[in-house]
Order: sequence, then structure tokens, then C-alpha cells
Amino acid sequence: MTSTKSVALVVGASRGIGRQIAVDLAKNDYTVVVAAKTASNVDRTAPFPPDRNSSESTINTVEREIKEAGGRAFSIQVDVRNVSQVENMVKETVRLTGRLDVLVYNSGAIWWSSVANTPTKRFKLMQLVNPEGLYASVQAALPEFEKNGWKGRIVVVSPPIYSRFFRGKTAYAMGKVAMSVLTRGLAMDFIRGGHENMAITSLWPATSIESAATEATAANRGPSFKSDLRKPTVFSDAVLGILNTPAKTVNGILALDEDFLREHCEQEDEGMRMDSTKMRSKL
Repeated sequence: MTSTKSVALVVGASRGIGRQIAVDLAKNDYTVVVAAKTASNVDRTAPFPPDRNSSESTINTVEREIKEAGGRAFSIQVDVRNVSQVENMVKETVRLTGRLDVLVYNSGAIWWSSVANTPTKRFKLMQLVNPEGLYASVQAALPEFEKNGWKGRIVVVSPPIYSRFFRGKTAYAMGKVAMSVLTRGLAMDFIRGGHENMAITSLWPATSIESAATEATAANRGPSFKSDLRKPTVFSDAVLGILNTPAKTVNGILALDEDFLREHCEQEDEGMRMDSTKMRSKL
């Protein structure tokens, strides 16, 4: 059955930032397909909803959260290291909803350490999940965007390219920067093809956010680290802002979430670090 709403496939949506993006897209009238590796029997999850940054938060709990709030959602389990599973994820999205309008790629493997302290096995895992998982997802999604008359959006969670990002996490940065290179290169393909209603955008948090990744490292960073983390709603608001901005404006840009909200969504600095209630009234 074809959805009358725009359909967003959020890859890496079981918890943290990805979960927040999925929940907020549903609140803004998108049909959302929640995809990630972690699944569960939602009927056995107690208490519900679970901690949004814990392993108890899965594609199934996020789907249930969205539905209980009045939204429309589906969940698909996927291991982005497996190209066949990625291809099936996109096919299943279209089978369930009839279309694909937005692809958000948030899946990520993280390891912040020096080159000497990053085993090759860990390096390979990050490349499989980060740039290769993104590439496979984009490859699978492009034919669906072509069916839409090249009207759609891709949002990639990857950084602007600057040298400070490499410090202390070179192996991780190599994969993340490769994702940003894909954003720049595919944007050029869209321009050369005359696809004015198609855009790919990279977005990155301006500062550390409450997420599954920061939750895992908080214990080693001191008591003040967790209290200084920013709410994930700022990032999800920036995603919504990108989707509400003309494709020609956002195609190929590598943006920080706070900068994008200031420059394109009339968001003030005041309060942005901890919440984004003001922004929500403008979307």
C-alpha cells in the first residue's frame, strides 16, 4: 500500500540520535521506517519506553513509541555490513510503504584512539559500518529516487572536513571523512544530471550529544562530562530543517547542526545547547 505521507528510512535508528530523528520525523507527519541491527520482543520490554540510549532501545521499541504517539512506523532489522541485507532493507521499505522519499544514514561504529592503539580488525569494522554501509544504502536507494523523478533527500551523519577532526581518532576519521566525500561527489552527480529536486547533505553535531556512544564513554570522562552533553533534539531539528530547505540550497553541504539552524532556520544561540523548543515552533 502506497503511503500518502512522505516516507523516511532511518538507518541506525534503534537508540540515541537515530531514535530521536525517527521519532521527530514521525511527529512531523512522515511515515518512518526504523532500521538497525538491534531487535527485540517489544512485549517483553519493561519498563516501557526503555532508556533511549541503552541496549533495551531497539527498532521494535522505537516503532512502538511512534505508533503509540499516533504516528505511522515500520521496523526492519539490518546488518549494514551485509550488502544483501541492505538491498533487502530498501526493497522491504518500498514494499511496506510504496515509496521512498528520504534516506537518513546514522549507523556508525566508533573507536577513538591513536593509530598504534587501533587494531586492524577494529579499523576494518569501522569502514564496513561507516563508509561501506552508507555506500551500499545509497546504491540501493538511488533507483527508488529515480522512480520518484529524482525527487528526494539523503542525510548523512558525517562531519565537515577539517584537520582537528583527525586528532586522536585517525582510523575513525578516515571512514567518516570518506562519507563526507560521498556527499560532495554524489551532489555533483545530481547537478550534472539536472536533478534539481534531489539533494544529499552531511550533518554533524557541533558538540557532544546525549547518545548511546557518549553514554558508553561517560563513565571514563568524569562527572561533569554527562551533565554537559547537549540534547539530541537539536540534531533532529537540524535534520528537519534540511528537509524543509530547498534542495539546491542544501545539496552537497557539510554542515554542523547549530550552524545550520542559525543560518537557515532562524534559531538563536540562546538555549540551543540544551534544548530546541524555540526551533520547533518554526518548523
